[in-house]
Amino acid sequence: MNIPDTYTIAIKAAIQASGIILDIYNEGFDVEIKKDGSPVTKADLASSKCIIEILSKTGIPVMDEESEKAAYEIRKDWKSYWCVDPLDGTKEYVKRNGEFAVNIAYIANGEAIFGIIASPVNQDMIFGGPEMGAFYASFEDSKDPKSWTKLEAAEKINNPLVLISSRSHYSGISLDFVNTLKETHGEISFLQKGSALKFFDVALNRADIYPRFAPTMEWDIAAGHAIVNALGGEILNANTGQALVYNKEDLTNPHFVVRSKSLIKHH
Repeated sequence: MNIPDTYTIAIKAAIQASGIILDIYNEGFDVEIKKDGSPVTKADLASSKCIIEILSKTGIPVMDEESEKAAYEIRKDWKSYWCVDPLDGTKEYVKRNGEFAVNIAYIANGEAIFGIIASPVNQDMIFGGPEMGAFYASFEDSKDPKSWTKLEAAEKINNPLVLISSRSHYSGISLDFVNTLKETHGEISFLQKGSALKFFDVALNRADIYPRFAPTMEWDIAAGHAIVNALGGEILNANTGQALVYNKEDLTNPHFVVRSKSLIKHH
């Protein structure tokens, strides 16, 4: 299994940052509030510094949630870049429930080509993209591609269908949306989880659909988008039905729906 050196470097960055995040988690930390009202800890900032340092070796620009963003005038000319959330799920981190992640995505021409979502607490990650497929590995096994587990999309949807949504953020899912799903698929089981770890559930066939009708940012879902696409699933703009694009002037995502391959097939 040959994967580009750039991706290997990104995997290393995700694992090293996870170690830093976990050390701070275990020793205790203070919480500050950013201008937009969201929390930030020294773990967010230390993870950001670590990832930027490692990814800089690739010579590819980095857009990171906790660092100053390049002006649109500059980044609109980027052919490719890294889209990073150094600690996704800071609210969960502060609550100490373990449901936080490191997200690193490689974006080319507005599309999520490769992504990694790493769980510092579980010491594991999912990663991949449409060209290479999707994989699961523990941090321990990450250096040996022979020990990676290749992920395959389930042939059937879960019974009952599993809808996953945010634990700490308003997801904006309407009763109409749920009722429409019920009409097609019958009973629905609901699952809540913090951060991009929701993509673990979709990728490992534990959830079939993840709707989000509330604000999120590009770095929240770009890595998950690459992995879902690798498994034949999709993330569509809830209003237009078009695939999401990245490196927009406004980095806020539209409302979206993530659907597994099996759900698309039985839609």
